[in-house]
Amino acid sequence: MPRTTACAILAAVTVLTITIPGTAAQVVEIRLRGHYFSAPATVVVNVAIEPASDHYRLFVEADSERFSRASEIELAGADGKRVHTLQFQNLPEGIYTLRAEVRSRTEILGKATHELRVLGSGAR
Repeated sequence: MPRTTACAILAAVTVLTITIPGTAAQVVEIRLRGHYFSAPATVVVNVAIEPASDHYRLFVEADSERFSRASEIELAGADGKRVHTLQFQNLPEGIYTLRAEVRSRTEILGKATHELRVLGSGAR
């Protein structure tokens, strides 16, 4: 009798909401879908930002002791969209710090961080 093997990719959906200090209290809202992530993990990161004229770039990084991935997105200022989605694929086992920063041309305007754990293969 033939055997069927099912493969699943575990993904985290993380929402980081960034507001600019001085205009409102900094708010960071993080949501994860699931509690465990098996290596190699695919992590989907959604970052919500209030559009503003001085928002120039969004920098998002997943950083661990042995591995790092980063992405940068150009923002459209006051005409930009509110939610930006990035995907980090094949993250190996480790404890990661997720960082999201909204940058002007000269400074960091707002930032959020969150810890993410990726367990070795065979984790449940």
